[in-house]
Amino acid sequence: MTFQTPITIAQALLRVERHEYLLPAIQREFIWSPDQVCRFFDSLMRGYPIGSFLFWKVNVENIREYVFYDFIRDYHQRNSPHCPRLDLRPEQPVIAILDGQQRLTALNIGLRGSHAEKRPRLWWNNPDAFPKKELYLNLCSHIEDDDTKMEYAFRFMTRAEASSSSSDHSENHYFPVKDVRDLEARNIHRYTQKVGLSEHDTAYDVLYRLHEVVHTGGPINYYLEEKQDVDKVLNIFIRVNSAGTSLSYSDMLLSIATAQWRDLDARETIHNLVDSLNRIGQGFDFSKDLVLKSGLVLTDARDTRFKVTNFNPKNMSTMEKKWDTISKSLLWATEILASFGFSGRNLRATNVLIPIAYYLAHRGLDRSYMTRSSYDEDRKILRSWVIRSLVKAGVWGSGVDTLLSVLRNTLRDASSVGFPAGPLESAMSRQGKSLRFDEEEIMDLAESDKNVFPILTLMYPGINVNGECHVDHIFPKSRFTKSRLRKAGVSDDRIDEFMEKMNRLPNFQILEGLANSEKSDTLPKEWVEKRFPEEDARNGYLASHDMYDLPEHITEFLDFYQARRERIAERLRSLLGVTA
Repeated sequence: MTFQTPITIAQALLRVERHEYLLPAIQREFIWSPDQVCRFFDSLMRGYPIGSFLFWKVNVENIREYVFYDFIRDYHQRNSPHCPRLDLRPEQPVIAILDGQQRLTALNIGLRGSHAEKRPRLWWNNPDAFPKKELYLNLCSHIEDDDTKMEYAFRFMTRAEASSSSSDHSENHYFPVKDVRDLEARNIHRYTQKVGLSEHDTAYDVLYRLHEVVHTGGPINYYLEEKQDVDKVLNIFIRVNSAGTSLSYSDMLLSIATAQWRDLDARETIHNLVDSLNRIGQGFDFSKDLVLKSGLVLTDARDTRFKVTNFNPKNMSTMEKKWDTISKSLLWATEILASFGFSGRNLRATNVLIPIAYYLAHRGLDRSYMTRSSYDEDRKILRSWVIRSLVKAGVWGSGVDTLLSVLRNTLRDASSVGFPAGPLESAMSRQGKSLRFDEEEIMDLAESDKNVFPILTLMYPGINVNGECHVDHIFPKSRFTKSRLRKAGVSDDRIDEFMEKMNRLPNFQILEGLANSEKSDTLPKEWVEKRFPEEDARNGYLASHDMYDLPEHITEFLDFYQARRERIAERLRSLLGVTA
């Protein structure tokens, strides 16, 4: 391994553009946030050291032995979050990046591409949820350096935002950073004249500094590994990536799987499965960690812990051979959870997916399990076990590796044909994770502020949760401000109690998306009367949700809360077999 002559950022990006610099399959995804990218550019502008890079020269005759990816140029959190795979026709050696991917990708996005991540509070399928933003530098502003802020004002903005923010050139002028690649040094003054900044104190200096950093400096210092031993390269990769934004265990294990699978590309296959799982229903937040863990469980690996020794050639070979069954079982298990009304918004313990997938795989069940009437009772038993395991405190917390092994072994050895809820609960109880509830737990659940969705679906199984649904405040959250409560007639000594109980179970119900938007800020009694103008339908709805005697005014909220809490507790006692 030898230290090479430093190169400029412009030279490095040209090699990225020509596919001379590539990412090996063992590399992880791009994980830097827009703020990290901006801070990185600020460090470059200030002349701070950004660390050396480590490259691997892959000879022509070996290129086809490996899988390579291109750098992300236009990052899109939903549509393009992954590096695209390259089908190379090698004519000359290529350089694979072992250390420096995040930094080079940040440069590639900032100087060649764009970044689009989801705006808060918008649905993933909303076309306006992912505005395309490019990197801009305010030529007219220096940020005060107080060890917590940057000196140079880099920001990711849409073109419209940059244009409107640059309307007053004396205060702000946002320069598109990517334009500096084609800007010649002798034209910098001409540019500042063109945009009316020729007399500005800092504009020319800031733009000149940006040009200098990209074109004439040599901040890319790198070592080059020329040996072709992939085992040595993998070892180097894992070691050097233990610093900085740490290489997670799942990243490392995925790298090992990628190096050991023969017919499938583990990296691409697992990322594609994660994306597919997370698009089901209203969307989930499953990770590659969960998929890798599932692979160990569903292949009956002796040890399912996240240890390098468990990702040995034997286990990886078995996982690759059984991948079709593993992936289908996980997809169908996710569809089952979605049919129970779960999504990334309300599924707090993602590991519950694994025993469902194992059950499907072990019994040889497919997607018809969700629709055939002969499985109706089995699905009810499965649903009850899933929900009770989620609402019982501590089940999916510490000791989850041991729990998964116990659940796997019980499912594998069960003599019953259907879902073995009884044997599972007995095995869990021996692990100190009983699904039995006592009176104190009932009262905690009855006014919980956590796991609200599974508790509601446990109590009110008739609610349709297959479409878009929301956990809704019965008395609208917007009404619980001090000023509005005071104006409604609530005394000051009761306001804190109103606001504390507003976010607890007795003030929640599940509503379909349309009904939730219609309800909005309306008080519950008025909304129910509009929603159900016929008395029988209205009474049926109130009875099925334990919402009798809705008051007309918010001043009676605490009385309603106490009464509904008692009804909820009684329903939970009946469902969970607890005697008061």
